[in-house]
Amino acid sequence: MLKKRIIPCLDIKNGRTVKGINFEGLRDAGDPAELAKRYQEEGADELVFLDISASEERRSTLVPLVKDLSSLLSIPFTVGGGIKSVEDVSVLLQAGADKVSINSAAVKNPILLKEISETFGSQCVVLAIDSKEIGANDLVFIQGGKVETSHKTLEWVKKGVALGAGEILLTSMGFDGTKKGFDTRLLNIISETVNVPVIASGGAGSIEDFSEVFKKTKVTGALAASIFHFKEIEISTLKNQLRKDKIPVR
Repeated sequence: MLKKRIIPCLDIKNGRTVKGINFEGLRDAGDPAELAKRYQEEGADELVFLDISASEERRSTLVPLVKDLSSLLSIPFTVGGGIKSVEDVSVLLQAGADKVSINSAAVKNPILLKEISETFGSQCVVLAIDSKEIGANDLVFIQGGKVETSHKTLEWVKKGVALGAGEILLTSMGFDGTKKGFDTRLLNIISETVNVPVIASGGAGSIEDFSEVFKKTKVTGALAASIFHFKEIEISTLKNQLRKDKIPVR
């Protein structure tokens, strides 16, 4: 069995780490470099760095900040936001990123996933999906969760993996920032369907939430932000409890 990963996420806006609820009401959560260093020291398995306004503002990810962060880290590091081409990916990997996260651009141009995976390998392609339950359907949203699409989440996941995505980062928008637990219903469906690693995102509020998502679904990683940023849970404490719960962690 793959050991489960604990992954802090740094949502970056104007060079600062921010966090909101249901993708709204953003508040400052600190300096990204300081947080990244602390998380590595606490035992984080990976980090995800998302420039959350890059796509909306139609600009590239902040490469200088990626270089600064990568110089501090020895753990794997995923970068997303504003990536639209193979060239953008090349710049980020050269700046120190281990993987790239593609969201809006993949929905608008699905073949981009194929081009990136064929150029750099599927292991560095993370398909990030912002999903929201609308009526009886789970639908994909883009542009930082602001624009609804007609794509059903499960179908988009399957298509993305077929095109070369080596990992899925699934954020349930209705759970994001609520601290009420992960969306185990949808995560179970997704992780049972595809044969690539799935990272759960959205809703972590307690150690029990992590334990539950690992026991009830086949996700291989769980991502959180505010509970780590504001020191509500320390990663070392979380991992110790997961081990006591007989959940294999790194």
